[in-house]
Amino acid sequence: MPDKFIMVKDPDTKKIHVEREFNAPISVVWKAWTDPAILEKWWGPRPWIAKTRSMDFRVGGTWLYAMEGPEGQQHWSNVTFTLIETEHRFAADAVFSDEHGNPAPGAPLGHWDNKFFSLGNKSRVVVDLSFDNEADFKLLVQMGFEGGFTIGLNQLEALLG
Repeated sequence: MPDKFIMVKDPDTKKIHVEREFNAPISVVWKAWTDPAILEKWWGPRPWIAKTRSMDFRVGGTWLYAMEGPEGQQHWSNVTFTLIETEHRFAADAVFSDEHGNPAPGAPLGHWDNKFFSLGNKSRVVVDLSFDNEADFKLLVQMGFEGGFTIGLNQLEALLG
């Protein structure tokens, strides 16, 4: 059994692998990742907060949201869902965008594959984030992905109690 939290960044394969266990059943963890009202409570590092403009959680649907900073700054992202297996897995392509969901010029495109495993009253989430090219991988790492995503997952753990 892996540690409670693992993050491996591999520039050779242009992938980031994350594993995290939570003290909550799979149904609760799944909902925290797929319900925008709950996602907004943990996604992104405080003091930044996620604000959903729209979410259509189905294959081909999108989640358009802004990360809002303490000074009112907004950084938009558009996530397109490519696979959904309820309470087991969902995959999505995510890109920084404008407020209408149009990709920002030069923004890294990340392919998220999120898997959910039941461990009785606990759950494990395994995230594999891959990129089409090394430049996109490096840009997301340089932007502080590791620290920001770790803070978000810690916030999720606190939310789940």
